[in-house]
Amino acid sequence: MRIVCVGGGPAGLYFAISAKRRDAGHEITVIDRDPPGATYGWGVVYWDNLLDVLFRNDPVSAREIRAASTLWQEQDISLGPGRVAQFAGYGFSVQRAALLDILTRRAIELGIHVEHGRDITDLADLAALGWRGGAGTRPGDEPRPAPDLVVGADGANSRVRSMFDGRFGTSTDVGANQYIWLGTRRHFDRFTFAFERTPSGWVWFHAYPSGADVSTCIVECSPRTWERLGFAISSGPEMLRTLSDIFAVPLAGHGLTDNPRRPARWQRFTQVRNQHWSVGNTVLLGDAAHTTHFTLGSGTTLAMIDGVMLAQMLHEHGAVAPALAQFDHEGHAALEPLQARARTSMSWFERVDALLDREAVGATGADPVEFAYAMATRQSDQPPWSYQAHRAMQVPALRRARRWLDTSVRWYLARRRGEPARLAAGPFGPPATRADSATLADSATRADSATRAEARAVTRTNPDAQVRVRAERTDAGRGPGGEPAPAGSAAGSAGGDGGSGGNRGYEKVSQPARTGGPGARSAGS
Repeated sequence: MRIVCVGGGPAGLYFAISAKRRDAGHEITVIDRDPPGATYGWGVVYWDNLLDVLFRNDPVSAREIRAASTLWQEQDISLGPGRVAQFAGYGFSVQRAALLDILTRRAIELGIHVEHGRDITDLADLAALGWRGGAGTRPGDEPRPAPDLVVGADGANSRVRSMFDGRFGTSTDVGANQYIWLGTRRHFDRFTFAFERTPSGWVWFHAYPSGADVSTCIVECSPRTWERLGFAISSGPEMLRTLSDIFAVPLAGHGLTDNPRRPARWQRFTQVRNQHWSVGNTVLLGDAAHTTHFTLGSGTTLAMIDGVMLAQMLHEHGAVAPALAQFDHEGHAALEPLQARARTSMSWFERVDALLDREAVGATGADPVEFAYAMATRQSDQPPWSYQAHRAMQVPALRRARRWLDTSVRWYLARRRGEPARLAAGPFGPPATRADSATLADSATRADSATRAEARAVTRTNPDAQVRVRAERTDAGRGPGGEPAPAGSAAGSAGGDGGSGGNRGYEKVSQPARTGGPGARSAGS
């Protein structure tokens, strides 16, 4: 099968890898308009459930991704000095540039042609892909039939999608708040939400580690605050200095930084929905097909799982039309609940100024524990016991116990999927004896049982094992916010993309079924 992927992000590259792994006879070209290494963004977050998928789908790239990733544990929600609430849980983050480098090298290793610096702007460009050699040819070269499949994986502002005159049934919903992706040299070892009150209004960030010496900070504020702070007219160093001053305490004196190769800009989040993910032999993947608000922290995870799903369905059907029909149907069914939660999460953060101002009328201001719980429950009602569990997590001894349990679960899941031991020595280190190993495995199994009980799965057949495409509700290691953080989700924070501390998120997950052991932890920007 001749396949052309337009877009060299996680969705396009991981689909190409997944398809080539299933059938080495596929002739696959990935085209990206940017030069090599010119990626945007800082770090992206994910959880154990994505690692399970990656290790089953392609262990080679999975090991590299895990080795390049940073572990974060627990989540802080700060309303100022000494006013901090905590959530349990953990997750992983990786620099977007490192992720794309790993996937690009793996694709080339498998025989996939990856071409950078070529822009596909109209249908004539797509038609030209039918010439031999795909990307690098000219009219007059020996012709061959057009690609059997064109994959539009070129982001939320997809040009491939726009070429079809509305036939995908695209609709967009633009959020009110302004946000910007930045970095800092302060290393956050926890997923952190910091809210700061200024004379112009509230400003907050979602921060998480994305490398050994750098963290990602997503700064957000209401449009009214944004205008009052002068960000409509100021940019560059002046804007960074203003934000660094606002967050001087949570940043511990470190400043905020930008990417000099592609300066960040303020933007409003656009949620993209499409009635159809495929038209003819063209299919959309990742953000081109669907976006979810960054407070869910699921964008990269969903993009890569899209790639696995599509590759698997092509493998099963051996033909484009039925594979795309199934991908469209099952993908929509799994994604719609998550997009609904994402809209709720986005709306909650658009009202957070009023919530904080209302709670801040007392002498001591808003209660961070109460506020954090509101953040964690913003997407759905919680069982009565969840509030007491949240209060209990503010007790250091209980939080340490939960951290030990999370560590045991993480160790068990890592060993089950074949990762080398990575735990440091000390009270949270790997088990020293066989008896310790059995205890950790038992703890992991019991801790994960709730996740398994809530998962709704549709079982399908994978070349090596069974693959489940599921919409899953889970509390595993995520944070309150949603996507970029946790506290309800991790990058999702308090209820975002994943969560812990009573935060839950729906995820579309494709992963191998196992004959024993705990179910996968659900996770993700």
